[in-house]
Amino acid sequence: MLNNLDLNQDEIFSKVLRAGRRTYFFDVRETKASDYYLTITESKKFTNEDDTYYYKKHKIYIYKEDFKNFSDFLNETMAFIFENRGQEVISERHQKNYSSGVNPNS
Repeated sequence: MLNNLDLNQDEIFSKVLRAGRRTYFFDVRETKASDYYLTITESKKFTNEDDTYYYKKHKIYIYKEDFKNFSDFLNETMAFIFENRGQEVISERHQKNYSSGVNPNS
């Protein structure tokens, strides 16, 4: 038997963004009062020593009364990053085969 909480946890709308080992889920859900809210979930894949894997998930909830401020802060923060570091992704240092040319044993 489903309880009322289960019924209110169904996604109304969902988008998935795959980004390497991370996946982001943008889900619209319904409150008990039949209003909508947004959940953003980051799921990151990890590998155990025996080559099995597991996922760690982090979730945030954003309600309609916060949408405007959340959107404004997110856009302002992204603009700051682009203005100060550009849009080019600087990720070579995070690659397993990255070599800075400096010998760590010297």
